Amino acid sequence: MKKPHFTFIIIPQGEKAARKFILPAYAVKLLSLLVVIGLATFFFLSQDFIKHRKTRDKLSKLAFVNNLQKRHIDLLAGKVETVERKMIELNNFDRKIRIMANLENCEKNDNLVGIGGSIPDESKTKSRLSEMEQALINEIHKNVDQLLDEASRQEESFQELLQYLENQKSILASTPSIWPAIGWVTSEFGYRVSPFTEKREFHKGIDIATKLGKEVVAPADGVIAKVSVKDRNLGNVIWIEHTKELSTCYAHLLKPSVKKGQQVKRGDVIGYVGNSGRSTGPHLHYSVMENGVYVNPRRYLF
Repeated sequence: MKKPHFTFIIIPQGEKAARKFILPAYAVKLLSLLVVIGLATFFFLSQDFIKHRKTRDKLSKLAFVNNLQKRHIDLLAGKVETVERKMIELNNFDRKIRIMANLENCEKNDNLVGIGGSIPDESKTKSRLSEMEQALINEIHKNVDQLLDEASRQEESFQELLQYLENQKSILASTPSIWPAIGWVTSEFGYRVSPFTEKREFHKGIDIATKLGKEVVAPADGVIAKVSVKDRNLGNVIWIEHTKELSTCYAHLLKPSVKKGQQVKRGDVIGYVGNSGRSTGPHLHYSVMENGVYVNPRRYLF
């Protein structure tokens, strides 16, 4: 009995004779199996190649993103360090201003923790890259939160300092520290011999002799509390209330140039030097009252 077989005839073009091949059935089956295995292997390798290529492209993109994130992290770390240095400078500035203003320094934690900048590339290994960068990010967040807290405290401190300086400015502006008229002092504050009775009396201010009609200015900010004319002793007189505790008086004026209730600033003209009332010649009688008691004006004059 003949074994099953397959006959293959190859007919070439032209006049060449046809060729015939006889192959056993098992050989054809084996050959077909090899072809199928080859095709399957080719398909599998192709898919594996495509998969590996996609993975390589993905890893390349991830590496690019990772490097970009690293640069951003390093940049952020540098900015946080800059802010930290500025906050330290502000703390030092605040301390100096408080010392100059004779203010007690509030309790603050000035020990800002530095983040140390970016991590050098040579100190990183691929296995620890992500966890070290994550640690750096966590440290940056921690320091940013600390800087925000410190900025809030610093803002409160500056607000307190600003309020103090505003109060001081108001106090200084309301302190009669400049001369109300330019001239020479002919009679000081205190006991003296009266030029009219030749008896010992207490002089409640200072007399500044100067040219008739010379301008008289407010030595500090305040409100015109009183304006009197033709007073028997003081003649034309003006009272300025600077604070609840402090007021000033200007007597023997030629004429006032302000009205009761008027707001005045340091340097504003309030009247003119005269010889009204009980006076021996053109001069300004200037007195300062502190908490209802007359004090020496020279205590305030510069």
